[in-house]
Amino acid sequence: MAVDYLVIVVYLAGMLAMGWWGMRRARSKSEFLVAGRRLGPAMYSGTMAAIVLGGASTIGGVGLGYQYGLSGAWMVFTIGLGLLALSVFFSARIARLKVYTVSEMLDLRYGGRAGVISGLVMWAYTLMLAVTSTIAYATIFDVLFDMNRTLAIVIGGSIVVAYSTLGGMWSITLTDMVQFVVKTIGVLLLLLPIAVVKAGGFAEMKAQLPTEYFDPLGIGGETVFTYVLIYTFGMLIGQDIWQRVFTARSDRTARWGGTVAGTYCLVYAVAGAVIGTAAKVLYPNLASADDAFATVVKDELPIGVRGLVLAAALAAVMSTSSGALIACATVANNDIWSRLRGIVRPEGARQHDEVKGNRVFILLMGLAVIGTAIALNDVVQALTVAYNLLVGGLLVPILGGLLWKRGTAQGALASVAVGGLAVTGLMAAYGILANEPVYYGLLASLAAYLVVSLASRPTDAAVLAAWRERLAGRAPAHDNASETVSEQVPAAQ
Repeated sequence: MAVDYLVIVVYLAGMLAMGWWGMRRARSKSEFLVAGRRLGPAMYSGTMAAIVLGGASTIGGVGLGYQYGLSGAWMVFTIGLGLLALSVFFSARIARLKVYTVSEMLDLRYGGRAGVISGLVMWAYTLMLAVTSTIAYATIFDVLFDMNRTLAIVIGGSIVVAYSTLGGMWSITLTDMVQFVVKTIGVLLLLLPIAVVKAGGFAEMKAQLPTEYFDPLGIGGETVFTYVLIYTFGMLIGQDIWQRVFTARSDRTARWGGTVAGTYCLVYAVAGAVIGTAAKVLYPNLASADDAFATVVKDELPIGVRGLVLAAALAAVMSTSSGALIACATVANNDIWSRLRGIVRPEGARQHDEVKGNRVFILLMGLAVIGTAIALNDVVQALTVAYNLLVGGLLVPILGGLLWKRGTAQGALASVAVGGLAVTGLMAAYGILANEPVYYGLLASLAAYLVVSLASRPTDAAVLAAWRERLAGRAPAHDNASETVSEQVPAAQ
Protein backbone atom coordinates (compact mmCIF):
# COMPACT_ATOMS: atom_id res chain seq x y z
CA MET A 1 0.00 0.00 0.00
CA ALA A 2 3.02 2.32 0.17
CA VAL A 3 2.52 3.56 -3.40
CA ASP A 4 -1.19 4.10 -2.76
CA TYR A 5 -0.40 6.05 0.40
CA LEU A 6 2.02 8.24 -1.53
CA VAL A 7 -0.61 9.03 -4.17
CA ILE A 8 -3.10 10.09 -1.49
CA VAL A 9 -0.57 12.16 0.49
CA VAL A 10 0.59 14.00 -2.65
CA TYR A 11 -3.04 14.66 -3.57
CA LEU A 12 -3.91 16.09 -0.15
CA ALA A 13 -0.77 18.24 -0.10
CA GLY A 14 -1.73 19.58 -3.52
CA MET A 15 -5.15 20.61 -2.19
CA LEU A 16 -3.51 22.69 0.54
CA ALA A 17 -1.08 24.27 -1.95
CA MET A 18 -3.99 25.33 -4.14
CA GLY A 19 -5.63 26.89 -1.11
CA TRP A 20 -2.52 29.00 -0.59
CA TRP A 21 -2.55 30.00 -4.26
CA GLY A 22 -6.21 30.97 -4.04
CA MET A 23 -5.52 33.21 -1.06
CA ARG A 24 -3.38 35.42 -3.29
CA ARG A 25 -6.23 35.81 -5.80
CA ALA A 26 -9.09 36.48 -3.34
CA ARG A 27 -8.64 40.22 -2.75
CA SER A 28 -12.29 41.31 -2.81
CA LYS A 29 -15.68 39.97 -1.77
CA SER A 30 -16.50 39.07 -5.37
CA GLU A 31 -13.20 37.22 -5.84
CA PHE A 32 -13.57 35.39 -2.53
CA LEU A 33 -17.22 34.31 -2.83
CA VAL A 34 -17.79 33.90 -6.60
CA ALA A 35 -14.27 33.86 -8.15
CA GLY A 36 -14.78 37.34 -9.54
CA ARG A 37 -17.58 36.04 -11.81
CA ARG A 38 -14.84 35.22 -14.33
CA LEU A 39 -14.95 31.46 -15.00
CA GLY A 40 -14.93 30.38 -18.64
CA PRO A 41 -16.74 27.32 -20.07
CA ALA A 42 -14.07 24.71 -19.30
CA MET A 43 -13.48 25.71 -15.67
CA TYR A 44 -17.19 26.29 -15.10
CA SER A 45 -18.22 22.87 -16.48
CA GLY A 46 -15.58 20.98 -14.52
CA THR A 47 -16.25 22.68 -11.20
CA MET A 48 -20.04 22.42 -11.56
CA ALA A 49 -19.79 18.69 -12.26
CA ALA A 50 -17.41 18.30 -9.31
CA ILE A 51 -19.69 19.89 -6.75
CA VAL A 52 -22.84 17.93 -7.63
CA LEU A 53 -21.05 14.56 -7.85
CA GLY A 54 -19.98 13.99 -4.27
CA GLY A 55 -19.54 11.00 -2.01
CA ALA A 56 -23.23 10.10 -2.21
CA SER A 57 -23.04 10.08 -6.00
CA THR A 58 -19.86 7.99 -6.06
CA ILE A 59 -19.93 5.61 -3.09
CA GLY A 60 -23.72 5.76 -2.77
CA GLY A 61 -24.28 5.43 -6.53
CA VAL A 62 -22.15 2.27 -6.67
CA GLY A 63 -24.03 0.97 -3.61
CA LEU A 64 -27.38 1.46 -5.34
CA GLY A 65 -26.03 -0.37 -8.38
CA TYR A 66 -24.99 -3.24 -6.11
CA GLN A 67 -28.46 -3.35 -4.57
CA TYR A 68 -30.70 -2.73 -7.59
CA GLY A 69 -28.57 -3.11 -10.71
CA LEU A 70 -28.68 -0.63 -13.58
CA SER A 71 -31.75 1.13 -12.14
CA GLY A 72 -29.52 2.19 -9.24
CA ALA A 73 -28.35 4.96 -11.59
CA TRP A 74 -31.58 6.89 -11.03
CA MET A 75 -30.46 8.88 -7.98
CA VAL A 76 -27.44 10.39 -9.72
CA PHE A 77 -29.34 10.53 -13.02
CA THR A 78 -31.98 12.80 -11.48
CA ILE A 79 -29.19 15.06 -10.19
CA GLY A 80 -27.95 15.36 -13.77
CA LEU A 81 -31.48 16.09 -15.01
CA GLY A 82 -31.83 18.85 -12.41
CA LEU A 83 -28.55 20.41 -13.46
CA LEU A 84 -29.62 20.28 -17.13
CA ALA A 85 -32.96 21.92 -16.30
CA LEU A 86 -31.24 24.63 -14.26
CA SER A 87 -28.73 25.32 -17.02
CA VAL A 88 -31.17 25.39 -19.93
CA PHE A 89 -34.10 27.25 -18.36
CA PHE A 90 -32.82 29.35 -15.45
CA SER A 91 -29.03 29.75 -15.28
CA ALA A 92 -28.78 32.71 -17.67
CA ARG A 93 -31.29 34.72 -15.64
CA ILE A 94 -29.67 33.70 -12.37
CA ALA A 95 -26.21 34.74 -13.59
CA ARG A 96 -27.49 38.15 -14.74
CA LEU A 97 -28.85 38.93 -11.26
CA LYS A 98 -25.28 39.53 -9.98
CA VAL A 99 -26.11 38.56 -6.40
CA TYR A 100 -24.36 36.23 -3.95
CA THR A 101 -27.18 34.19 -2.40
CA VAL A 102 -30.63 32.78 -3.14
CA SER A 103 -32.08 34.96 -0.37
CA GLU A 104 -30.79 38.09 -2.10
CA MET A 105 -32.66 37.00 -5.21
CA LEU A 106 -35.84 36.64 -3.13
CA ASP A 107 -35.28 40.12 -1.67
CA LEU A 108 -34.91 41.63 -5.12
CA ARG A 109 -38.02 39.89 -6.42
CA TYR A 110 -40.32 40.43 -3.44
CA GLY A 111 -39.09 43.74 -2.09
CA GLY A 112 -36.69 42.81 0.72
CA ARG A 113 -38.94 40.83 3.02
CA ALA A 114 -37.99 37.18 2.62
CA GLY A 115 -34.27 37.20 3.39
CA VAL A 116 -33.82 36.06 6.99
CA ILE A 117 -36.38 33.23 7.09
CA SER A 118 -35.31 31.85 3.70
CA GLY A 119 -31.70 32.25 4.80
CA LEU A 120 -32.32 30.10 7.88
CA VAL A 121 -33.82 27.30 5.77
CA MET A 122 -30.97 27.49 3.24
CA TRP A 123 -28.38 27.58 6.03
CA ALA A 124 -29.81 24.39 7.58
CA TYR A 125 -29.71 22.68 4.17
CA THR A 126 -26.13 23.66 3.34
CA LEU A 127 -24.93 22.77 6.85
CA MET A 128 -26.40 19.26 6.64
CA LEU A 129 -25.02 18.82 3.11
CA ALA A 130 -21.53 19.73 4.35
CA VAL A 131 -21.92 17.41 7.35
CA THR A 132 -22.94 14.39 5.27
CA SER A 133 -20.02 14.95 2.91
CA THR A 134 -17.62 15.24 5.84
CA ILE A 135 -18.84 11.98 7.39
CA ALA A 136 -17.86 10.18 4.18
CA TYR A 137 -14.16 10.78 4.96
CA ALA A 138 -14.44 8.07 7.60
CA THR A 139 -15.26 5.43 4.97
CA ILE A 140 -12.37 6.36 2.69
CA PHE A 141 -9.71 6.75 5.37
CA ASP A 142 -10.84 3.48 6.97
CA VAL A 143 -10.08 1.68 3.69
CA LEU A 144 -6.78 3.51 3.31
CA PHE A 145 -5.32 3.55 6.79
CA ASP A 146 -7.72 1.56 9.01
CA MET A 147 -8.20 4.86 10.82
CA ASN A 148 -10.49 5.75 13.71
CA ARG A 149 -13.73 7.37 12.49
CA THR A 150 -13.35 10.59 14.50
CA LEU A 151 -9.73 11.08 13.46
CA ALA A 152 -10.63 10.51 9.80
CA ILE A 153 -13.36 13.16 9.95
CA VAL A 154 -11.05 15.64 11.67
CA ILE A 155 -8.22 15.16 9.15
CA GLY A 156 -10.39 15.23 6.03
CA GLY A 157 -12.57 18.06 7.29
CA SER A 158 -9.58 20.13 8.40
CA ILE A 159 -7.99 19.99 4.95
CA VAL A 160 -11.20 21.19 3.29
CA VAL A 161 -11.71 23.93 5.90
CA ALA A 162 -8.08 25.04 5.48
CA TYR A 163 -8.06 25.55 1.71
CA SER A 164 -11.62 26.95 1.68
CA THR A 165 -10.78 29.48 4.40
CA LEU A 166 -7.55 30.55 2.72
CA GLY A 167 -8.73 31.26 -0.79
CA GLY A 168 -12.52 31.04 -0.82
CA MET A 169 -14.08 30.27 -4.19
CA TRP A 170 -10.79 30.63 -6.08
CA SER A 171 -9.21 27.83 -4.03
CA ILE A 172 -12.35 25.72 -4.27
CA THR A 173 -12.56 26.28 -8.03
CA LEU A 174 -9.00 25.19 -8.67
CA THR A 175 -9.22 22.18 -6.35
CA ASP A 176 -12.57 21.19 -7.87
CA MET A 177 -11.08 21.28 -11.37
CA VAL A 178 -8.32 18.93 -10.25
CA GLN A 179 -10.89 16.77 -8.48
CA PHE A 180 -12.99 16.62 -11.66
CA VAL A 181 -10.00 15.32 -13.63
CA VAL A 182 -9.10 12.81 -10.91
CA LYS A 183 -12.70 11.53 -10.73
CA THR A 184 -12.92 11.18 -14.49
CA ILE A 185 -9.70 9.16 -14.68
CA GLY A 186 -10.25 7.18 -11.49
CA VAL A 187 -13.91 6.24 -11.84
CA LEU A 188 -14.77 6.40 -15.55
CA LEU A 189 -11.50 5.43 -17.20
CA LEU A 190 -10.05 2.99 -14.64
CA LEU A 191 -12.56 1.56 -12.15
CA LEU A 192 -15.44 1.11 -14.63
CA PRO A 193 -13.65 -1.01 -17.25
CA ILE A 194 -11.61 -2.95 -14.68
CA ALA A 195 -14.72 -3.85 -12.65
CA VAL A 196 -16.60 -5.02 -15.75
CA VAL A 197 -13.65 -7.11 -16.97
CA LYS A 198 -13.13 -8.67 -13.51
CA ALA A 199 -16.83 -9.60 -13.44
CA GLY A 200 -16.47 -11.44 -16.77
CA GLY A 201 -18.05 -8.83 -19.04
CA PHE A 202 -21.68 -7.88 -19.54
CA ALA A 203 -22.67 -11.32 -20.82
CA GLU A 204 -21.43 -12.99 -17.64
CA MET A 205 -23.05 -10.31 -15.49
CA LYS A 206 -26.42 -11.00 -17.16
CA ALA A 207 -25.97 -14.73 -16.69
CA GLN A 208 -25.09 -14.41 -13.00
CA LEU A 209 -27.73 -11.90 -11.86
CA PRO A 210 -31.55 -11.82 -11.83
CA THR A 211 -33.26 -10.12 -14.79
CA GLU A 212 -34.52 -7.27 -12.60
CA TYR A 213 -30.93 -6.10 -12.25
CA PHE A 214 -31.16 -4.98 -15.87
CA ASP A 215 -34.67 -3.49 -15.67
CA PRO A 216 -34.50 0.32 -16.05
CA LEU A 217 -37.26 0.72 -13.42
CA GLY A 218 -36.19 -2.12 -11.15
CA ILE A 219 -35.68 0.30 -8.26
CA GLY A 220 -39.40 1.20 -8.38
CA GLY A 221 -41.40 3.95 -10.06
CA GLU A 222 -42.29 5.65 -6.77
CA THR A 223 -38.64 5.80 -5.78
CA VAL A 224 -37.73 7.39 -9.11
CA PHE A 225 -40.50 9.96 -8.66
CA THR A 226 -39.23 10.80 -5.17
CA TYR A 227 -35.69 11.21 -6.51
CA VAL A 228 -37.04 13.68 -9.09
CA LEU A 229 -38.82 15.72 -6.43
CA ILE A 230 -35.87 15.80 -4.06
CA TYR A 231 -32.78 15.87 -6.26
CA THR A 232 -33.95 17.28 -9.60
CA PHE A 233 -35.84 20.13 -7.96
CA GLY A 234 -33.16 20.45 -5.27
CA MET A 235 -30.61 21.21 -8.01
CA LEU A 236 -32.78 24.13 -9.16
CA ILE A 237 -32.69 26.04 -5.88
CA GLY A 238 -29.68 25.03 -3.74
CA GLN A 239 -27.32 27.81 -2.62
CA ASP A 240 -24.31 25.56 -3.28
CA ILE A 241 -25.40 25.21 -6.94
CA TRP A 242 -26.45 28.83 -7.43
CA GLN A 243 -23.16 30.07 -6.01
CA ARG A 244 -21.40 28.20 -8.81
CA VAL A 245 -23.74 29.74 -11.37
CA PHE A 246 -22.69 33.16 -10.04
CA THR A 247 -19.07 32.35 -10.96
CA ALA A 248 -19.85 32.16 -14.70
CA ARG A 249 -18.22 34.77 -16.93
CA SER A 250 -21.46 35.26 -18.89
CA ASP A 251 -24.97 33.90 -19.10
CA ARG A 252 -23.89 31.92 -22.19
CA THR A 253 -21.16 30.25 -20.13
CA ALA A 254 -23.69 29.39 -17.42
CA ARG A 255 -26.10 27.86 -19.93
CA TRP A 256 -23.73 25.82 -22.09
CA GLY A 257 -21.17 25.01 -19.40
CA GLY A 258 -23.93 23.75 -17.13
CA THR A 259 -25.40 21.67 -19.95
CA VAL A 260 -22.04 19.94 -20.44
CA ALA A 261 -21.76 19.31 -16.69
CA GLY A 262 -25.31 17.91 -16.54
CA THR A 263 -24.60 15.55 -19.43
CA TYR A 264 -21.43 14.38 -17.67
CA CYS A 265 -23.55 13.61 -14.58
CA LEU A 266 -25.80 11.32 -16.64
CA VAL A 267 -22.75 9.36 -17.82
CA TYR A 268 -21.37 9.21 -14.27
CA ALA A 269 -24.72 7.87 -13.03
CA VAL A 270 -24.69 4.95 -15.44
CA ALA A 271 -21.02 4.24 -14.70
CA GLY A 272 -21.66 4.01 -10.95
CA ALA A 273 -24.59 1.62 -11.45
CA VAL A 274 -22.55 -0.61 -13.77
CA ILE A 275 -19.66 -0.74 -11.27
CA GLY A 276 -22.11 -1.69 -8.52
CA THR A 277 -23.67 -4.39 -10.70
CA ALA A 278 -20.22 -5.83 -11.43
CA ALA A 279 -19.47 -5.78 -7.68
CA LYS A 280 -22.62 -7.84 -7.07
CA VAL A 281 -21.21 -10.55 -9.33
CA LEU A 282 -17.80 -10.43 -7.66
CA TYR A 283 -19.03 -10.16 -4.04
CA PRO A 284 -22.66 -11.31 -3.82
CA ASN A 285 -22.86 -11.35 -0.01
CA LEU A 286 -21.52 -8.04 1.24
CA ALA A 287 -22.93 -6.95 4.61
CA SER A 288 -23.75 -3.48 3.25
CA ALA A 289 -24.31 -2.26 -0.29
CA ASP A 290 -22.30 0.88 0.50
CA ASP A 291 -19.23 -1.33 1.01
CA ALA A 292 -19.25 -2.27 -2.69
CA PHE A 293 -17.10 0.62 -3.87
CA ALA A 294 -14.39 0.19 -1.26
CA THR A 295 -14.35 -3.59 -1.63
CA VAL A 296 -13.84 -3.53 -5.41
CA VAL A 297 -11.15 -0.88 -5.10
CA LYS A 298 -9.31 -2.66 -2.30
CA ASP A 299 -9.41 -6.20 -3.72
CA GLU A 300 -9.47 -5.86 -7.52
CA LEU A 301 -7.29 -2.90 -8.49
CA PRO A 302 -3.50 -3.00 -8.92
CA ILE A 303 -1.13 -0.96 -6.76
CA GLY A 304 -1.01 2.70 -7.73
CA VAL A 305 -4.29 2.49 -9.61
CA ARG A 306 -5.95 1.69 -6.29
CA GLY A 307 -4.50 4.87 -4.79
CA LEU A 308 -5.68 6.96 -7.73
CA VAL A 309 -9.24 5.59 -7.53
CA LEU A 310 -9.36 6.18 -3.78
CA ALA A 311 -8.10 9.70 -4.49
CA ALA A 312 -11.03 9.98 -6.92
CA ALA A 313 -13.44 9.02 -4.14
CA LEU A 314 -11.76 11.52 -1.84
CA ALA A 315 -12.03 14.13 -4.60
CA ALA A 316 -15.76 13.47 -4.92
CA VAL A 317 -16.28 13.97 -1.19
CA MET A 318 -14.06 17.06 -0.97
CA SER A 319 -15.68 18.87 -3.89
CA THR A 320 -19.17 18.60 -2.43
CA SER A 321 -17.94 19.32 1.10
CA SER A 322 -16.07 22.50 0.14
CA GLY A 323 -18.92 23.77 -2.04
CA ALA A 324 -21.47 23.21 0.70
CA LEU A 325 -19.14 24.80 3.28
CA ILE A 326 -18.65 28.07 1.41
CA ALA A 327 -22.38 28.17 0.65
CA CYS A 328 -23.21 27.64 4.33
CA ALA A 329 -20.78 30.38 5.41
CA THR A 330 -22.02 32.81 2.73
CA VAL A 331 -25.63 32.37 3.82
CA ALA A 332 -24.74 32.62 7.52
CA ASN A 333 -22.77 35.84 7.00
CA ASN A 334 -24.71 37.65 4.27
CA ASP A 335 -28.29 36.50 4.85
CA ILE A 336 -28.45 36.02 8.62
CA TRP A 337 -25.67 37.71 10.57
CA SER A 338 -25.39 40.91 8.51
CA ARG A 339 -29.18 41.43 8.57
CA LEU A 340 -29.52 40.77 12.28
CA ARG A 341 -26.54 43.03 12.99
CA GLY A 342 -28.14 45.73 10.85
CA ILE A 343 -31.35 45.54 12.90
CA VAL A 344 -29.56 45.65 16.26
CA ARG A 345 -26.85 48.14 15.25
CA PRO A 346 -27.79 49.88 11.97
CA GLU A 347 -24.73 52.14 11.98
CA GLY A 348 -22.48 49.04 11.96
CA ALA A 349 -24.24 47.31 9.09
CA ARG A 350 -21.47 47.93 6.59
CA GLN A 351 -18.53 45.61 7.00
CA HIS A 352 -15.12 47.13 6.28
CA ASP A 353 -13.04 44.01 5.58
CA GLU A 354 -15.50 41.69 3.85
CA VAL A 355 -12.94 39.10 2.79
CA LYS A 356 -11.77 38.71 6.38
CA GLY A 357 -15.36 38.49 7.61
CA ASN A 358 -16.30 35.76 5.13
CA ARG A 359 -13.05 33.92 5.90
CA VAL A 360 -13.94 33.92 9.62
CA PHE A 361 -17.40 32.55 8.84
CA ILE A 362 -15.98 29.72 6.72
CA LEU A 363 -13.69 28.78 9.62
CA LEU A 364 -16.54 28.90 12.15
CA MET A 365 -18.94 26.94 9.95
CA GLY A 366 -16.17 24.45 9.19
CA LEU A 367 -15.61 23.78 12.87
CA ALA A 368 -19.37 23.37 13.34
CA VAL A 369 -19.53 20.93 10.42
CA ILE A 370 -16.67 18.79 11.78
CA GLY A 371 -18.19 18.72 15.26
CA THR A 372 -21.65 17.79 13.94
CA ALA A 373 -20.20 15.10 11.66
CA ILE A 374 -18.43 13.48 14.61
CA ALA A 375 -21.66 13.44 16.64
CA LEU A 376 -23.91 12.23 13.81
CA ASN A 377 -24.08 8.67 12.55
CA ASP A 378 -26.94 8.37 10.04
CA VAL A 379 -25.88 10.09 6.82
CA VAL A 380 -28.98 9.16 4.84
CA GLN A 381 -31.39 10.62 7.40
CA ALA A 382 -29.41 13.87 7.67
CA LEU A 383 -29.34 14.30 3.89
CA THR A 384 -33.04 13.51 3.61
CA VAL A 385 -33.92 16.12 6.24
CA ALA A 386 -31.80 18.69 4.38
CA TYR A 387 -33.39 18.10 0.99
CA ASN A 388 -36.94 17.83 2.39
CA LEU A 389 -36.60 21.23 4.07
CA LEU A 390 -35.03 22.76 0.98
CA VAL A 391 -37.63 21.51 -1.51
CA GLY A 392 -40.63 21.75 0.81
CA GLY A 393 -39.78 25.24 2.05
CA LEU A 394 -38.06 27.09 -0.80
CA LEU A 395 -38.88 25.50 -4.17
CA VAL A 396 -42.24 27.22 -4.62
CA PRO A 397 -41.29 30.82 -3.67
CA ILE A 398 -38.07 30.66 -5.74
CA LEU A 399 -39.59 29.23 -8.92
CA GLY A 400 -42.74 31.27 -8.34
CA GLY A 401 -40.66 34.43 -8.19
CA LEU A 402 -38.92 33.55 -11.45
CA LEU A 403 -42.05 32.48 -13.34
CA TRP A 404 -45.13 34.25 -11.87
CA LYS A 405 -45.28 38.03 -11.56
CA ARG A 406 -48.39 37.93 -9.33
CA GLY A 407 -46.46 36.24 -6.50
CA THR A 408 -46.04 38.51 -3.48
CA ALA A 409 -43.76 38.78 -0.46
CA GLN A 410 -46.59 37.68 1.83
CA GLY A 411 -47.18 34.63 -0.37
CA ALA A 412 -43.48 33.80 -0.36
CA LEU A 413 -43.21 34.03 3.43
CA ALA A 414 -46.36 31.94 3.89
CA SER A 415 -45.03 29.35 1.46
CA VAL A 416 -41.70 29.04 3.30
CA ALA A 417 -43.35 28.83 6.72
CA VAL A 418 -46.18 26.44 5.79
CA GLY A 419 -43.96 24.21 3.65
CA GLY A 420 -41.19 24.04 6.23
CA LEU A 421 -43.55 23.29 9.12
CA ALA A 422 -45.51 20.75 7.08
CA VAL A 423 -42.37 18.87 6.08
CA THR A 424 -41.09 18.87 9.67
CA GLY A 425 -44.39 17.66 11.10
CA LEU A 426 -44.85 14.99 8.45
CA MET A 427 -41.31 13.66 8.99
CA ALA A 428 -42.17 13.31 12.68
CA ALA A 429 -45.42 11.52 11.81
CA TYR A 430 -44.38 9.29 8.90
CA GLY A 431 -40.65 8.94 9.54
CA ILE A 432 -37.69 10.82 8.11
CA LEU A 433 -37.18 8.44 5.18
CA ALA A 434 -40.86 8.34 4.14
CA ASN A 435 -41.96 9.85 0.82
CA GLU A 436 -45.07 11.58 2.19
CA PRO A 437 -43.31 14.55 3.86
CA VAL A 438 -41.93 15.98 0.63
CA TYR A 439 -45.11 15.16 -1.34
CA TYR A 440 -47.57 16.82 1.01
CA GLY A 441 -45.17 19.51 2.21
CA LEU A 442 -44.65 20.69 -1.36
CA LEU A 443 -48.41 20.76 -2.01
CA ALA A 444 -48.98 22.73 1.19
CA SER A 445 -46.26 25.21 0.23
CA LEU A 446 -47.78 25.69 -3.24
CA ALA A 447 -51.28 26.18 -1.85
CA ALA A 448 -50.10 28.77 0.68
CA TYR A 449 -48.14 30.66 -2.01
CA LEU A 450 -51.09 30.83 -4.43
CA VAL A 451 -53.79 31.67 -1.88
CA VAL A 452 -51.84 34.30 0.07
CA SER A 453 -50.38 35.90 -3.05
CA LEU A 454 -53.82 36.28 -4.64
CA ALA A 455 -55.30 37.56 -1.37
CA SER A 456 -52.58 40.20 -0.83
CA ARG A 457 -51.73 43.37 -2.73
CA PRO A 458 -49.59 42.85 -5.84
CA THR A 459 -45.88 43.53 -5.54
CA ASP A 460 -45.01 47.22 -5.94
CA ALA A 461 -44.52 48.17 -9.59
CA ALA A 462 -41.16 49.81 -8.85
CA VAL A 463 -39.86 46.59 -7.26
CA LEU A 464 -40.99 44.54 -10.26
CA ALA A 465 -39.44 47.06 -12.67
CA ALA A 466 -36.10 46.88 -10.84
CA TRP A 467 -36.37 43.08 -10.85
CA ARG A 468 -36.94 42.98 -14.62
CA GLU A 469 -33.98 45.29 -15.20
CA ARG A 470 -31.75 43.03 -13.14
CA LEU A 471 -33.04 39.88 -14.86
CA ALA A 472 -32.31 41.43 -18.25
CA GLY A 473 -28.76 42.27 -17.17
CA ARG A 474 -29.31 46.00 -17.60
CA ALA A 475 -28.78 46.90 -13.92
CA PRO A 476 -25.27 47.97 -12.82
CA ALA A 477 -23.05 44.98 -12.10
CA HIS A 478 -21.46 45.80 -8.72
CA ASP A 479 -19.09 43.56 -6.83
CA ASN A 480 -20.94 44.76 -3.75
CA ALA A 481 -24.36 43.78 -5.11
CA SER A 482 -25.31 42.17 -1.82
CA GLU A 483 -24.43 45.35 0.08
CA THR A 484 -26.86 47.24 -2.12
CA VAL A 485 -29.58 44.72 -1.38
CA SER A 486 -28.86 44.72 2.34
CA GLU A 487 -29.02 48.49 2.48
CA GLN A 488 -32.39 48.46 0.71
CA VAL A 489 -33.95 45.86 3.00
CA PRO A 490 -34.81 48.09 5.98
CA ALA A 491 -36.44 50.69 3.73
CA ALA A 492 -38.45 48.03 1.87
CA GLN A 493 -39.64 46.53 5.12
